[in-house]
Amino acid sequence: MVAPLSFIKNMDLQIAMLLGQDGVVNGAIYALLALALVLVFAVTRVIFIPQGEFVAFGALTLAGIQAGRTPGTLWLLIGLSAAVAVLEAAVALKNGLLRRFVAAMVWNLGYPAALAVILLGAQPQSWPLAIQVALALALVVPLGPAIYRLAYQPLASASVLVLLIVSVAVHLTLVGLGLVFFGAEGSRTTAFSEASFDWGGITVSGQTLWVVGASAGLMVGLYLFFGRSLWGKALRATAINRVGARLMGISSTQAGKISFSLAAAIGGLSGILIAPITTIYYDTGFLIGLKGFVAAIIGGLASYPMAAAGAIMVGLLESFSSFWASAFKEVIVFTLIIPVLVWRSLVSRRGEEEE
Repeated sequence: MVAPLSFIKNMDLQIAMLLGQDGVVNGAIYALLALALVLVFAVTRVIFIPQGEFVAFGALTLAGIQAGRTPGTLWLLIGLSAAVAVLEAAVALKNGLLRRFVAAMVWNLGYPAALAVILLGAQPQSWPLAIQVALALALVVPLGPAIYRLAYQPLASASVLVLLIVSVAVHLTLVGLGLVFFGAEGSRTTAFSEASFDWGGITVSGQTLWVVGASAGLMVGLYLFFGRSLWGKALRATAINRVGARLMGISSTQAGKISFSLAAAIGGLSGILIAPITTIYYDTGFLIGLKGFVAAIIGGLASYPMAAAGAIMVGLLESFSSFWASAFKEVIVFTLIIPVLVWRSLVSRRGEEEE
């Protein structure tokens, strides 16, 4: 007979440290996705639900390269780039802009063609890991601005609700295409480091340090980008006041493309970082992206530091919940959003939504 309280587990210091390690690693990834979500929403007012798909695409693209297969991301990039080329060419010819027409053809058709030659004509599976990672990102990052051009730019002046509906449609489309291009089988990639360290009685893998270190480095890079670079300041200006930014000559369209490029880069790199320590499937990114969204909500979809802090909170809550109530860990994490929204509704003084 099972004791009534046998489900209660005792936690010692070592278990707490292990759970804390997992929470920090997961939180580092959620922080990157939360920052990307905040960036995209601040600049374009788009709640970018498909952010998680870039995580899956980045990991599965690198896995395909390392396995000697042509990643399906190449065909997706070719299709999206061809569609963008048609739209840009039509606009350029209508306005008589020959240089814009030539530039649209060269970039949107030449770039995917060059990647196709590399992937089909060379053997990237034998290349160093750093070059494989760069090649995977070269395939994934251009998907961001292409999706923005096709799905969001024509609706740039639409309401947040309409843009949210479009995001749901884009998410469902990308998940379906992920199944077609990558299949239902999961994949892992080669670890960046096989080293392991014994700290305080727990074993820390080199890949774990890579995840935390790369995440911290990318956050610092984003901080410097927004604080020091011209385009970073332009994105900040667009996020603060889109109309004022346009009056000062800052293109909201270009700002949108840059924000989606950064979101794709962050998502793709996040997937590449976690692929060696967890199996990635075509739909894995959705759940990861949702947890990043919870962290972004904690930051009010406006504060980068609060979003990063919320991500660490989400990671630790998920980790410790898996110990105490593993069957309900997802419920516990997503329930966190309720008190946050209630609190924000009580402290908010705005009566109407500002567009």
